[in-house]
Amino acid sequence: MKPRRWSRRDFVRTGAVAGIGTVLASTVRTEEVKAPTILERAPSRPVVVSSVNGHKFKNGGPRTCVEEAFARITRGEDVLEALVAGVNILELDPLEDSVGYGGLPNADGVVQLDASVMHGPRKRAGAVAALEGVRTPSLVARAVMEHTDHHLLVGEGAQRFARQMGFPVEPDLNTEHSRREWLKWKQRTDPEHFLDPARRVQGTIHCSGVTARGEIGAVTTTSGLAWKIPGRVGDSPILGAGNYVDNDVGAAGSTGRGEANLFTLASFLIVEEMRRGAHPKDAALTALKRVVASTVEKRLLNARGKPSFQLKFYAVSKTGQHAGVALYGGGDVAYAVCDTAGPRTPAMDFLLEGTPSGT
Repeated sequence: MKPRRWSRRDFVRTGAVAGIGTVLASTVRTEEVKAPTILERAPSRPVVVSSVNGHKFKNGGPRTCVEEAFARITRGEDVLEALVAGVNILELDPLEDSVGYGGLPNADGVVQLDASVMHGPRKRAGAVAALEGVRTPSLVARAVMEHTDHHLLVGEGAQRFARQMGFPVEPDLNTEHSRREWLKWKQRTDPEHFLDPARRVQGTIHCSGVTARGEIGAVTTTSGLAWKIPGRVGDSPILGAGNYVDNDVGAAGSTGRGEANLFTLASFLIVEEMRRGAHPKDAALTALKRVVASTVEKRLLNARGKPSFQLKFYAVSKTGQHAGVALYGGGDVAYAVCDTAGPRTPAMDFLLEGTPSGT
């Protein structure tokens, strides 16, 4: 066989390949070769999480919000349908004055309602704000999701849409209780009340849940800030603020001072923190730290230089991990949970000791 004549180019190319082989061989000798890491997601545990009023009101029926929603989830119903059915109990209960029928009205004595829904598997959402005359804004928000290409309808437009969808529209959603409370407020206030957070009354329900199939949904519904300026919209109907879902990760929502949440889009932040691997508790604490850092106006600070308001977050992961976390731990701070162990109202974790007043 005739010997091959090597060119300079052949010599350089062969030397380079040999060098790579030497490096690879050295790597094999000095480092143990490992098989690829395969991450397996833990199976989802069905659970429903809500603000504490989700395990308080029954509107004369046998179950609270979290009990009703969990029963429906475990029967195989759609996750969002189940959660909305749960919050409807509160929206229709005249004894619950922070949600739906009988919710505390605005400064003009008119009940204006906000709500949002998010369906994780379908990646759809809908919301209404400043809606008057309809007792169940969560159902109207769901109709926005189902029947329109929009995410948010407000005011007269939201009411007109509700009427078109067949919802009964009433001239007044006040009950004797809400109207009486409004009259008391009217007697003790002056024009400066709009800027005094100490006189505000907040109330909302957020409810989120995960099915055994890992399907996630969430709903937030409220009558908003009591005695608010007419037309005021808080965080509840705003996606990423009062309510947020990513079906690959989890859900989060809030109750408390909506303006603080709107400024930080904290529910979105919580879900993003969970995407990075944070437990729902730690994710919510991160969001609350952001809220504290963003609160600088003197009128919103107590004697300790900390926020003079309460804010609470409810978070659940795709696997069923959950947490309720409050800005302040003083007083009775709890949230509602229902899973295979039954309904309960565990204490919330919190960021700051004491109460919003600084005590």
